[in-house]
Amino acid sequence: MISRWSSLAFLALVLPATALQLGHHFENTAIVRGVELGGSLVHVTTTYAIKALTDGSDIYTIALTPEEKAKTSWIQAKVKGQQQVLDVWDADYDPDSPSHFMMIRLPQPMGVNSSLNLVLETVQTHATRPWPEKAAQDEDQQLKYDMALFVLSPYRTVVQRTKIRASTPRIHSHTTPTNVSQFTTGAPVTRSGTTITYGPYNDVPPSSNTEFIKKYQMPIVIHYSHGQPVLEITQLRRAAEISHWGANLNIQDEIHLHNAGPELKGQFSRIMHQTQTFYKQTAPHILPSLTLQLPAGIRDAYIYDLIGNVSTSRLRISPSSSGRNSILEFRPRYPLMGGWNYSFTLGWDAPLADSVKWDAANGRYIAQVPVVTIIPGAVIEEAEVKIILPEGATDIEAISPFPPVSSKLSTHVSYLDTTGRPALIFEYKRLTDRHVGSIYVSYKLPLLAHLRKPVAVATAFFGFFLLAIAARRVDPRIHKKA
Repeated sequence: MISRWSSLAFLALVLPATALQLGHHFENTAIVRGVELGGSLVHVTTTYAIKALTDGSDIYTIALTPEEKAKTSWIQAKVKGQQQVLDVWDADYDPDSPSHFMMIRLPQPMGVNSSLNLVLETVQTHATRPWPEKAAQDEDQQLKYDMALFVLSPYRTVVQRTKIRASTPRIHSHTTPTNVSQFTTGAPVTRSGTTITYGPYNDVPPSSNTEFIKKYQMPIVIHYSHGQPVLEITQLRRAAEISHWGANLNIQDEIHLHNAGPELKGQFSRIMHQTQTFYKQTAPHILPSLTLQLPAGIRDAYIYDLIGNVSTSRLRISPSSSGRNSILEFRPRYPLMGGWNYSFTLGWDAPLADSVKWDAANGRYIAQVPVVTIIPGAVIEEAEVKIILPEGATDIEAISPFPPVSSKLSTHVSYLDTTGRPALIFEYKRLTDRHVGSIYVSYKLPLLAHLRKPVAVATAFFGFFLLAIAARRVDPRIHKKA
């Protein structure tokens, strides 16, 4: 196996099956859920103020609806005010349960009546949809977001509320609950500017069971305007090639970009687009340009599409020692309208010393390769990261910042290679702006491996000269002149 992940998978295997029951020793004194509405990505932060009812409880259980679980691409739990990331893993799957349970290991066992605030952050993908589904070139972009009214929990909750915030105050409609009079004496929902608040709802019993869900749970829909394009990267293929002879790291991305906003209604008008650009009134569902953050110290950057070089770009390179990212600004060959696609290739070189270090204690090289280059607000549906190591590299080990869908070791053959170079291939799905980090690869490279390429070149030249010498001494003529 070429990869070693965190202990989450190990915990899921070794914890006993009764962990779910052992964790039911808490009470929620308060639950506050905050939803930041977006386009392709919706950020949800839920704070659980929990109180231990028994002594020694160190596993807390959260519950998600099946829809929430399907939309959640990233999840992280922390104690409020602390930086330590807590282990989160799926509980045993029960097909008859209306809730999906996940376990969180607390930093230490809690005593009776002790309390702490647990912060759960999630990122949802494909949680919104255009409404209406089509929009003219000069019309607004409107989206709908669906979610469940109550935050499910296997514990009793003293009070809970949900705050939904949009990027603009243009909220066209929202659902008003009709069956929550048992939990509140005031208005079930209120709105102030860009924020919609559901609750507070008091004395909510354990809500992750079938009885509560059928009686009280209900979907709510928010219809709002969004001021940024809804972007999706349907496919991203990254190739990172490490060259010790050239002291260079080359990274090349093949990106297929899709505008998932409302489809363009009618024909595209270049005159209207130029007018909107001049007066800075471009419709929010149109993507005229992109700004990307690339690593510091890069050189020889290039960007091209199916037609050729994209010259409408500007790159500001930051030195390696500055600690700041390089900024690439470019305009696609055409404005990306709703439902349209644009494919392009982006690449650059970087000094190998910025990414590869020598571990003298273990006699190994350690390479650091970023997983992806994030496009702000975009979800990456499928990503393939291929790390090509020098020819002759052995004892290869890799660590990913988050588990991939699959990983494998293959062989990449290029010019001047003899047996080919080892290549690690990682595949990911539904990456978000929180899936940042680097893949760390450690390997050994013997001295003979360093000499393999010059020996191969020298052998090729020597063979060519021998062939030329032999050819000069061969006379292909049948009849010779007298």
